[in-house]
Amino acid sequence: MNTIGNIIWIVFGGFLIALMYLLGSLLLMLTIVGIPFGIQTLKMANLALFPFGREAVQGERAGGCLYIVMNIIWLLVAGIEIALTHLVLALLFAITIIGIPFALQHLKLAYLALVPFGMDIRATR
Repeated sequence: MNTIGNIIWIVFGGFLIALMYLLGSLLLMLTIVGIPFGIQTLKMANLALFPFGREAVQGERAGGCLYIVMNIIWLLVAGIEIALTHLVLALLFAITIIGIPFALQHLKLAYLALVPFGMDIRATR
C-alpha cells in the first residue's frame, strides 16, 4: 500500500515538492553558513519524495542548545512559510475523501518544516 501511495504522491505533485526542496538545499549549500540548513532541506526532500511508510521522529542525539538555536533561526527565516504552504496543501487535499491520506502526508511535512533540526526519518512498522 505504501508503494502505491508513493507512486500516486509523486504523480500528483510530490516530485515537484521534492525538486523544490532539493533546489533550495543546493542554493543553501553554496555558502558555508547555509550547509547545516541545506542538509536539513535534503532531509525534507527525501521525505517529500517518498512520504508513505516513513515518519519524522525526534532523534536520539536531539538534546542540546545547538538544535534549539538552529531551529529558531530556521523557523524565523523559512520554516513558517514552508509549514504554511504544506498546511494549505493539506487543506486542499482534505476536501475529498480520496485526498485525506495525502493531506496527512502534508501535515507530516509541515511538522518537519517547523523544526527540522534533531529530527530523523524512519520507516514505520
